[in-house]
This record gives sequence, C-alpha cells and structure tokens, in this order.
Amino acid sequence: MNEHSRILVVDDETQISRVLKTTLNSQGYEVKTAADGASGFDAAMDWKPDLIVTDLSMPGMSGIELCRAVRERSQVPIIVLSVRGEEKNKVEALDAGADDYVTKPFSVNELLARVRANLRRVAANEVPSSEPIKEGDFFIDAESRQVRVHDKEVHLTPKEFELLTFMARHPGKVLTHRILLNAVWGGQSVQQPEYLRVFINQLRKKIEDGDEPRYILTEPWVGYRFQPDGKPL
Repeated sequence: MNEHSRILVVDDETQISRVLKTTLNSQGYEVKTAADGASGFDAAMDWKPDLIVTDLSMPGMSGIELCRAVRERSQVPIIVLSVRGEEKNKVEALDAGADDYVTKPFSVNELLARVRANLRRVAANEVPSSEPIKEGDFFIDAESRQVRVHDKEVHLTPKEFELLTFMARHPGKVLTHRILLNAVWGGQSVQQPEYLRVFINQLRKKIEDGDEPRYILTEPWVGYRFQPDGKPL
C-alpha cells in the first residue's frame, strides 16, 4: 500500500472534511469527500477507496448504517471519527463493521497513525505467508484467506481473520490484551479493550459449536488463550 492510497472522508461538517482532506493530501493520499452517508456509500462503491473515514451522526444514512452497508459488499478498512466517546458507541460501531474508532476532538498525528496502521495491515494481508496453519481442529490459509474448523469452512471479516491467525500462531499461550491489541490494531489501540471484547465474541459465534467456549479461552483480567484442539486444559 503506497502513499497514493485513496481515502474517502464522510462527514457532514464541512470544516472537518476540509481539514481532513488538506491533512491527508499533504501526506500524499488521494482524498474524496462526501457530506452524508448515502453519498458516501455511492462514492465507496464507485470510487473504490483503500480506506474510509466516517462520522457517526449524519443526516439520512448514519455512520453505523454506512458501515453495515459497506461491509456487506467490501472489506475496505473503516475508521469511525466521532464525538461520541462512550464505550457503547464504540462497540456498536465495531459490531457494524468498523475497524477502528477515533474520538473527536482528535489529534491529527493519532489519526494519521491509525490510517497508516490500517493501510499497512491491508498490504500485509495481501502478501501470502509461506505455509498454511494446521493446528488441532483448524486449517487457516493466509493466501486464500480460507478458514476451516472440523473441515467446515468459516467466513470471517478481515479483522476477525487477522485476530484468529495471530492467536493460531501462538497456540496454548496466554496472550495479554495489550499483545493482541498491539498485534491486530497497532500501538495506538492498547487502551481500547472493547475492541477485543467485540471481535472475540464475533469469533466465538463463528467457530465455537456450543455455549461454553472451547477454542478461545478467557484468562480473567489478563487476556485469552487459543486452544486449537478444544480439549480442556
């Protein structure tokens, strides 16, 4: 992913859009803006950006609705930029398909770091690893982005795939919240534990076959442990 990546900014505040466009242009990014969710969705489908930055509160289609609509058709990274800083708002956005969340007023340097981190992860995922992961009941192929559990294919979002792959590379080990956040979302997100809660819950719904987790085990107050064979410790 090079410095000429396309970034779509969706925000009904003209001043915010103008500042973001100027800032991102100065870093070599190609930027298009949209003033509401509906036009943002149209731009996302027609222009095919490499990353989307969107507000939540907009007339007509909200940022949450935009995330859901885009995620049904594309795996492009989405960063939510919102004045709503409560955890419930972050969880709702992540559940809707957002990859990251930055609260207004925001630091330009922090936002640029989040943009670079998300674009780097897209680029990294485009480079296949040498060998598929075969651990316990799991088969994970980074090249085809295929996941099978008990030979049954499981469809994951990019962030779910990245999280599962990282855990599968460290089977049986306790992975702290900080380690997982840094590995999947970057150093700017180590104080965002709600990211992990949302995506661990999503992963469990897709890979676990019962109400009691067997594969992704919670280590209270510490982190999680991936148990690929599903056997009790």
